[in-house]
Amino acid sequence: MASGAAHEEDAAAAEQQQGAAPATAAPPSPPAQEEEAPALEALPLETRCPPFPLRQLNGFWLPEITLAAGVPALRARFTPRPGDVLLASFPKSGTTWLKALAFAARNRAAHPPSDPDRHPLRCSNPHDLVRLLEVEFALAGEHAGGAALGDEFEALPSPRTLATHLPYSLLPERVRSGCRIVYVCRDPKDALVSTWLFTRKAAPAFGADAGGFAFREAFELFCEGRSICGPQWRHVREYWEESVRRPGGVLFLRYEEMLRAPRSSLGRLAEFMGCGFSSEEEEEGGAVDAIVELCSLGELKSAEVNRSGSGKLPIDNEAFFRKGGAGDWRNHMTPEMARRLDQIVDDALRGSGFAFAGSA
Repeated sequence: MASGAAHEEDAAAAEQQQGAAPATAAPPSPPAQEEEAPALEALPLETRCPPFPLRQLNGFWLPEITLAAGVPALRARFTPRPGDVLLASFPKSGTTWLKALAFAARNRAAHPPSDPDRHPLRCSNPHDLVRLLEVEFALAGEHAGGAALGDEFEALPSPRTLATHLPYSLLPERVRSGCRIVYVCRDPKDALVSTWLFTRKAAPAFGADAGGFAFREAFELFCEGRSICGPQWRHVREYWEESVRRPGGVLFLRYEEMLRAPRSSLGRLAEFMGCGFSSEEEEEGGAVDAIVELCSLGELKSAEVNRSGSGKLPIDNEAFFRKGGAGDWRNHMTPEMARRLDQIVDDALRGSGFAFAGSA
C-alpha cells in the first residue's frame, strides 16, 4: 500500500483474471437457505475463540450476537437498491483498505482526492464511511435499536457502498440479487495472524480477555475452521465460485495482487462499481495516483482520527491498522505449521479453479 507501488501495474495487471463488469449478469445462485434458522441454542457452540462465543450455522461459525440479532435484522430491515455495492470479505483480509479505496473512488467528484487535507478519510475511519451491516445491526440489538438503524441505512443517499463479513450463502437472497458485490480474499496464513493480533487488541472492548489466547491455540482452531466466519477457505470458495458464475455481479479481488498493482486494481474496482476513471483522469488529472496515495497505509495510519478514539464500532480506530503487507505469517508460524494449513486449504479448494499457491 506504499505510494511507491503506484508504477508497477503493467506486469501485475496481466495476472488479473476478470475485466469490467458486463452489462448483464446471470441470476444469482439459488439460495442455500432462506427458511427460518434453527433456534440459537440448538446450534453447535464454540467458546474458545474470543471475544465472542460462536455458533455454527450451515457449516460456518458466527458470533452468537450476529446470529441472534445481526442476521435477523439484516433480513427484516435492510432493503437493497439497484445502485448498491456490497464489499465482502473474511475478517482481516484487506477490508479497511478496500473500504477506503471504494469510498474515495465512488465519491471523488464530491471529495476530490487532490485535496486530501479536507477529505472525509482524513477525519473519519473507513469503517464509519462504509458501514458493516450485520455487525452494526448486532450491536444495535433487537427491536427499537434495530429499527432505528434500519431507518438510518434507508436514509443513506444512493448510491450506497456497504460492507459485510457474512459468507455468500448466508446473505439474504434479495441482497445477493439486488447488490453488486466486491469480494477481497487474503492468504489464509496472513488472515489468521492478523485476526489473532486484532483479537488481542479488540477483545477488551467486548468485555473479554484475550491475553491468554495463544497463537498455537488460534492456529489449531483455525485449521478446524473454528474462527469468526470460518472456515476461511469455504468463505473464499463461495464468493469465488459465484464470481465465476456471475462476473457482472461479483468482482473477486486478491489482497496480494492489490498490493502489487494498486493502480490497476483500483481501476477494476471503480469500473465494476460504475464509476470508472476517464482517460483524462488517468493520464492528466492524476486521480488514480491521488486515490492510491490517499488510501495508502501510511496516510491512513497518520490521520489523527485513526490514532485515537473509536467510531461506530466500539473498537479503538488504531486497532484496524498494523503492517498491511503480505507474508507476516513467517514471523509467527513454523514452516511445518504453514505446510499443514496450506494442505488443508488446498484440499478444500480442489476442483474450484482457485488456489492460494504463491500468494504470500
